[in-house]
Amino acid sequence: QVQLAESGGGLVQAGGSLRLSCAASGRIIGILPMGWFRQAPGKEREFVAASRWSGGSYADSVKGRFTISRDNAKNTVYLQMNSLKPEDTAVYYCAAGGSWDYWGQGTQVTVSS
Repeated sequence: QVQLAESGGGLVQAGGSLRLSCAASGRIIGILPMGWFRQAPGKEREFVAASRWSGGSYADSVKGRFTISRDNAKNTVYLQMNSLKPEDTAVYYCAAGGSWDYWGQGTQVTVSS
């Protein structure tokens, strides 16, 4: 089993930055794909970014603004979010596993215009 806990969300003005963290416990995350998803009010959950052995991947809407990274020694994955826009407002979820088998509880990110 893997437990995931997100942190780092908050309120920021448009153009600002936030860094989300996802701490994993219960299993070494170094062998697992890790990713971030988000869900805005009234919308479906959508993919944001993923970190796999083959490298990182991003949704088109965040390319060039968001960066995913991981510290396997700390069992932690990060999402650096720059140039934030109001449309980035959502609950952000950390996920892990080949089929996104494990999920965190989410952290709220609100970007004001």
